[in-house]
Amino acid sequence: MVKYTNTVLDNTFAALADPTRRAILQRLARGDTTMGDLAEPFGVTWPAITKHVKVLERAKLVRREQDGRVHRIHLEAKPMREARRWIDEYRKFWEKRFDALGHFLETTSESDEEGGRQE
Repeated sequence: MVKYTNTVLDNTFAALADPTRRAILQRLARGDTTMGDLAEPFGVTWPAITKHVKVLERAKLVRREQDGRVHRIHLEAKPMREARRWIDEYRKFWEKRFDALGHFLETTSESDEEGGRQE
């Protein structure tokens, strides 16, 4: 059995699994914001938005800076770039497989057509 451990990818995909956290990241892609402004459009409690931000912090997708009572949240894109690289490797793998399947189907179809003419 293969043991696979990549905490960065695991945390990134776990964080991205939740639609609220993805929406938070989309909001942060437009620029940094405060916790209060971040929570406003979601209609969830302050503890709920704090929990989501903590998951994103654990995955290193966001960074929080505190200035007195104001918490500013910043997007950190590096983990998403790493996840994309991982996904791209599998995309390349499957594209090669589908290309091979397409070639096989084309040659099989051509062989069937040629065989049908000889009958």
